[in-house]
Amino acid sequence: MFRYSILFLLLASFLPCLNCAAQQLPAERVIDLSTPDNATLKATFFPSVKPGPGVLLLHQCNRQRKVWDALARQLAAAGINVLTVDLPGFGESSGTPYDKLSPQEAQAQGKKWPADIDVAFQYLTSQPGVRREVIGVGGASCGVDNSIQTARRHPREVKSLVLLSGGTDYSGRQFLRQANQLPVFAAMADDDEFRQTVEIMPWVFSLSSNPGKQFVHYATGGHGADMFAVHPELRGKIVDLYVTTLIKSPGQAPAATPAWVAPPSAEVLNLMEQPGGPAKVAQKLQDARKVDPKAVFFDEANVNFMGYEHLQAGDTKGALEILKLNAIAFPESPNVYDSLSDLYVATGEKDLARQNASKALELVASDTKDPEQLRNAIRDSAQQKLKQLGPSPQ
Repeated sequence: MFRYSILFLLLASFLPCLNCAAQQLPAERVIDLSTPDNATLKATFFPSVKPGPGVLLLHQCNRQRKVWDALARQLAAAGINVLTVDLPGFGESSGTPYDKLSPQEAQAQGKKWPADIDVAFQYLTSQPGVRREVIGVGGASCGVDNSIQTARRHPREVKSLVLLSGGTDYSGRQFLRQANQLPVFAAMADDDEFRQTVEIMPWVFSLSSNPGKQFVHYATGGHGADMFAVHPELRGKIVDLYVTTLIKSPGQAPAATPAWVAPPSAEVLNLMEQPGGPAKVAQKLQDARKVDPKAVFFDEANVNFMGYEHLQAGDTKGALEILKLNAIAFPESPNVYDSLSDLYVATGEKDLARQNASKALELVASDTKDPEQLRNAIRDSAQQKLKQLGPSPQ
């Protein structure tokens, strides 16, 4: 009995020290950052117990920075400094609430995000104890594009990416195709409230050729950081990724086994952006429809968005070929022809622009599939183009 009592006393005196490291974790700091246009960003810095790398976490556009709190604390405990930030109009930052902005105002706000995020990035890398040359970036939903663009602007510092339930634009996709040295971790759930994400996330992930990339695919879990509530182990997987790529072997991760296999939709979307790719996709679709007349390889909205991105990037020819694929796959959609009319306006082919705008008006009159707001927008767009183009020359 005496021997066990001594052992108990020894353990009792030792156990409190097991919590010493946790107790010594520095206090979180809520800070204000000023953007180039004098907006105030509210951010939280989670310092680690000792000098180490940093991680910048960027929220989704239907949430705010606090969705990252639990993950940030786990990372800080693992030796990684973390900064979370509310963009203007989100959470506690200044500005009109993002969900109250018009589409035009939201687009204008989005153009300011790179400068706003760089303010946060510079704050993180300037903190004592942060290894400014070893940084990870993570984001959810619209934070995915913001994360990829941050890595694109800071390729020397950013050593790994975590991407949850989101996509990126043409420039971001081109960056991922070229950044074969950058480990990428991605996660999504099939019950994502934004259905296009289910196709977009594997496509974006497939662009990376880094052998250490990891993809986590859930049947349920929702959108972006909402997955943490259903799958708390996801935080642990992210911590492991950052510990590996920022502490143990900066910029490197062991090859995933088994190797991830891209779904057919991701391969098709990727092929569309390759030279001669749209023609190959058109042929694949035509061949498939000989067997199944209703065969569909891609989401209409995703391809529509891709076409406009190529147009904005100056690739008018490529944009037109991409949008023609939607006309093959979705010949009854009025939006397909309204979009094609925009492309023909851009190429100066006025007759084809008129024909497609007229086709859009014809189809929208009997459209019962699209919501009323979209139908009205298509009708207004087509009518405006026809008015601007004037009647066909006799």
